[in-house]
Formats: sequence, structure tokens, C-alpha cells
Amino acid sequence: MPAPRRVSLFVTCLADQMRPETAWAAVELLERAGCEVDVPLAQTCCGQPAFNSGFRNEAREVVRHWLDVFRGSETIVCPSGSCTSMVKVFFKELFDPLSAEGREVQRLSDRTYELTQYLVHVLGITNFGAEYTGKVAYHASCHLLRELNEKTSPKVLLEKVAGAQLVPLAENETVCCGFGGTFSVKLPDVSTAMMDEKIRAIEDSGADCVVACDGGCLLHIAGGLSRMGAHARAFHIAELLTGRVPPPRAGN
Repeated sequence: MPAPRRVSLFVTCLADQMRPETAWAAVELLERAGCEVDVPLAQTCCGQPAFNSGFRNEAREVVRHWLDVFRGSETIVCPSGSCTSMVKVFFKELFDPLSAEGREVQRLSDRTYELTQYLVHVLGITNFGAEYTGKVAYHASCHLLRELNEKTSPKVLLEKVAGAQLVPLAENETVCCGFGGTFSVKLPDVSTAMMDEKIRAIEDSGADCVVACDGGCLLHIAGGLSRMGAHARAFHIAELLTGRVPPPRAGN
């Protein structure tokens, strides 16, 4: 048998602090795919909140720590399109590409993958034997869609979930959930209005659950669904693929 691929899981702040079930599900998927997974305990943030708020010096220091933590990793996998895009796209804006740090950024960003992209495009695995009897909607998160140019890998995985009926969301690739990290704090009224539109689309779809590949989107959408007393619930795609999503609630 070939040696298992060695993968370091970049957990992300939101998974660590708010949705640890996402990280556990990601580890399970990777291990089912034949990977040997380690979770570096010294990891912290990718620096995106500081970067998006214009604090580039502070973001640079956070990134330096990230580089130290993952320097020896063969492959880095992250269950977040947002954090993955920070590593692969925006780290490069913080360092001279000809400097030692710039070269290190390039080397590690080339080894970093969003979870569904890694499973589908690198490992070529699309079926994890998942089952779910209900209607499932997929929310296309902005960073995965626009920064990583990924439309297919989550949908390919969802199509293999036995019993699931995939239902489309209106304007799925044009209507943001409204989270946007610090955007939701700085402009809460605008953020909430955007979220309300997304929640209406979810309700109109008749979905029992909505899945996404980003913790921020999920927290925002889950909060909106709860406050509106909506039928649907929000989960990370890894949770659905590992059987961690409960059956649909009665009444829809």
C-alpha cells in the first residue's frame, strides 16, 4: 500500500472558537481519504481581520507566525475558502516576492488547499458514503467562489450524498450572506439587510439544511435563520459528508 499523504490541518479561528465540529469533521474526511493528519497546536490566525481592516504591519506579524508554524508541513488543508484565500492570494501582498519571506509565502501557499478542492481535485475522491434524507441547499461563499475560482468541488461532493435532494438558491453567486468578517461589525445594518435577502432565498428554496464551506458565512446564516424562526439549519459541508447533520425537522 502507498504511504498515506501527510496533511496539516489549518483549523481557523472560527472553527477553533465557535464551531469545533467543523474541524473534527474535516479530520475525519481526510483520514477516510487515506491521509495522515496532524493539527499543529501553535497555530493561531491567518491575519485576515487585521489585513482587511488596514492594519498591515499587524497582519504581517500574524502571518510570520503562521509561516513558522506550517513551515515543515508537506500539505496544508483548511476547511474555509476565506482563510485559504488569505493564504494563497493575500499573503503575497504583505511581502516583497523577492525577499526570503516572500519566497516562503509562495512555497507554502502552493501547498495550501481548501478542503473540498483538496478532496476532489487533488485526491480525486467525491463519494464518502454520506446519507441525508432531505433538501439541501449550497451557499456559494464569496472567497471560495471569487478568490479561489471554485464552483464545482462542493457541488460534486453534495451530488454523491445518498437521499439528498439538492435545491438551488436564487442569485446564489451574486447575493452575499453579508458577513464579510469585520464588515458585519462596521456596517451592521447593511450586513443584516444582505443576510435577510440570503435567508429569504434559503426559505424560498424549501431547504431543510444549507451547507457552505466557510465558518463565517455559517455563523451569520445560522444566526439569521434562528432569529427568523426559519425551518432550515446551517452546517459546514464536512459535517454533512460525515453524517453529523441531524435529520430534517418536522413541519416543512
